[in-house]
Amino acid sequence: MTDQKTTNDEPAENQTAENPTADGQTTDGQTTETSAQDQAGSDKAATDGAMDDILNDVLAAAGAETKGEAEAQGPLTAMIAERDQLKDQLLRALADTENMRRRSEREAANVRKYGHTPFARDLVGAIDNLARVVESAPENLDQADETVKSLITGIQLSWTELQSVIEKHGIKRVEPLGEKFDYNLHQAMFEVPTNDQPSGMVLEVVQHGYVLHDRLLRPAMVGVSKPGDAAGTNGNDQTKTDE
Repeated sequence: MTDQKTTNDEPAENQTAENPTADGQTTDGQTTETSAQDQAGSDKAATDGAMDDILNDVLAAAGAETKGEAEAQGPLTAMIAERDQLKDQLLRALADTENMRRRSEREAANVRKYGHTPFARDLVGAIDNLARVVESAPENLDQADETVKSLITGIQLSWTELQSVIEKHGIKRVEPLGEKFDYNLHQAMFEVPTNDQPSGMVLEVVQHGYVLHDRLLRPAMVGVSKPGDAAGTNGNDQTKTDE
């Protein structure tokens, strides 16, 4: 009887011995799976942390760059303004220099052209005296004495040469006889009533004038025509006829 119970109990012991093994295997499997999940969670957390660190670094770098640009924007604007100011000053200086150069050229040209104006005004008096000598000389020199003839010939040659020299330096003689009166070149000394000439014509030259290029040195003194008094003339003629 005892042996039989022992025999019957052996499978129970074996079964009991086997069950802890199965339970142990099941527990180990669950532990392994849990460890894998924990590891995956840790890896994900580490990855998320790394991404956050990278994102923070990028944002920090962007913020620093923006701040640097903002800080650099002030000096850059000042430099640009200073450059524009210096450029404007340079352009103004160049314009002033160019204007001064042109003004200097005009003044130099005027000096070359009109610098001898006082000398020319003084010279025309001597020219007039020489012209009177030439005009008073007799036309026929064959009957004159050899001395007088040589003297007059020398004066005429000097007059011709003098005319060439003064014309070379821009001095010209104004000879308005028979021309229309021009108040820019002529000075009316008296009026001559006449019906033979239009009004305002130069009928007589008292003194010749001279110009230096386009500037008047001395006006020509002239007598100018004016309309004759026809009624007065007819009245005088009628009076003489009655007498």
